[in-house]
Amino acid sequence: MKENPKEAETKSHRLLLRGGFITQHQSGVYTFLPPGWKIMQKIQNIIRSEMNSIGAQELLMPSLTSGEVWKQSGRWETFGNDMFKFKDRKGKDVALAPTHEEVISLLARDYLHSYRDLPQIWYQLQTKFRDEPRPRGGILRVREFIMKDSYSFDRDWDSLDKSYQLHKDAYSRIFERCGLEFKIVEASSGIMGGGHSEEFMVFTKTGEDSVVICEKCGYAANAEVAEANIIENGSKENFSEKKIVHTPNARSVEDVAHFLDVEPSHIVKSLLYVSEKGQTAMVLIRGDYEINEAKLLSKLGTDFQLASPDFIKERFGIEPGFIGPDGLAADKIIADESVRQVERFVAGSNKDDYHIVGLKLSDIRIDEFADLRLVREGDLCSRCNAPLKILNAIEVGHIFKLGTKYSDSLDVKYADYDGTLKPIIMGSYGIGVGRIMAAAIELFNDEKGIIWPFAIAPYEVNLIEINPAKTSNFSDNVYELMTKSGFDTIWDERNISAGIKFKDAELIGIPINIIISENKAARGEAEIQIRKDASKYDIKVENLVQAINTIIEEKRL
Repeated sequence: MKENPKEAETKSHRLLLRGGFITQHQSGVYTFLPPGWKIMQKIQNIIRSEMNSIGAQELLMPSLTSGEVWKQSGRWETFGNDMFKFKDRKGKDVALAPTHEEVISLLARDYLHSYRDLPQIWYQLQTKFRDEPRPRGGILRVREFIMKDSYSFDRDWDSLDKSYQLHKDAYSRIFERCGLEFKIVEASSGIMGGGHSEEFMVFTKTGEDSVVICEKCGYAANAEVAEANIIENGSKENFSEKKIVHTPNARSVEDVAHFLDVEPSHIVKSLLYVSEKGQTAMVLIRGDYEINEAKLLSKLGTDFQLASPDFIKERFGIEPGFIGPDGLAADKIIADESVRQVERFVAGSNKDDYHIVGLKLSDIRIDEFADLRLVREGDLCSRCNAPLKILNAIEVGHIFKLGTKYSDSLDVKYADYDGTLKPIIMGSYGIGVGRIMAAAIELFNDEKGIIWPFAIAPYEVNLIEINPAKTSNFSDNVYELMTKSGFDTIWDERNISAGIKFKDAELIGIPINIIISENKAARGEAEIQIRKDASKYDIKVENLVQAINTIIEEKRL
């Protein structure tokens, strides 16, 4: 495509469409065209190589799964609308699998019965389905995608640690072989459950995840779980006593701070959350911070959501913006640690158009303190107190220590040395194959097009003829030399202008171009052009293979 497609939001989306790697079938669903599918196959082959090297065995599980197993694990409801659910002709609930923890657990229950069967690592490369509400970024966030998911089965936690480390090392090698620059960061387990988890992140401006990093000590974490030291107020409270103040139409922190002439850090923001069963939780946080919902829901439960204005009005008879902790009959009140930093603060009075000033912690009921804050740029590292940075990133891999979450709910047990039945300790590990492709483009491109890493390029060598009618025999010999020497080579013998061929070559980003011209062919030479840095070399045909191998090594293509 000559023009940039209007629907493309990111560089990778734009260049994949323009270069003929993918085409959209419908929102969030793509066809991989021949060069795009070659890349996917090369990535999958790298993944297979490294997974096999740690003793993992490949299998293939169904995409069409029974609704009953999801109900047993409890995720039929918690996945919500993200899961494609429907009924078959017999009226049974079925789902297109967004992941395979449940299915693999049933398989383990059938085949792993004794400590002698453990440990095991099973993996697959399989199509997953998630009904994303807002697919974006081309193949970055889609509704159908290919994923490598693997699962470890161990008899105890020490063994799980070993399986987890095997995956962590294998993942690092996979992404290195794919040419990616990445960082391992602390992460949230989210709907997967279990305990410890880490993500493999590629930093790009178009990344949809936010990663908090400390350049001094190396701390790195997804913003969903990142921690930081609380920055103190730096100014004194303006109130010496508790009293109710008229604040007409001042609902937001900014409005109240302006009206009362106080710093936002002297306001305690009160947010009401409600569960599907109608339980209420008031959440308190210092006014200059924002709630991190991932942290909050890990405390309250994923069935809680921010209460609507209508719910607040109906349940408590108060307009949102004026609720507060002094006397509100919430089932639970949980406060961020930042609230401890304020001696006397401002909060909603539970009366429309009024706030309380001079409120103290001893005046109110707080059931629990916790870290509920969203870390901000410039907050101080919890480990070394240096300022933190926040960078956008693409998640390409995620590893989890599941523990017994699924073995408990699905009764996956083994007989230990003494014959006692114990739950198998599990791990889960995922890689987004298409995300590797997109992340590589986001990292390696210029104004002309893509610059593929050598290992995952659709072709390694692009043979371009300037005038095919004059050099076809010579080009045929060069093509045969390249293919016999093991180079994945494409031969551009189209009867079009050289300018178009060069532009196409730059767009699709094949690492090595061999240019065949009439003059150089007469001398038994060809020109090598390197896409990465545009360097050029005139090489005798008999020296081409050696020259290319040297270039690959020296330039680390």
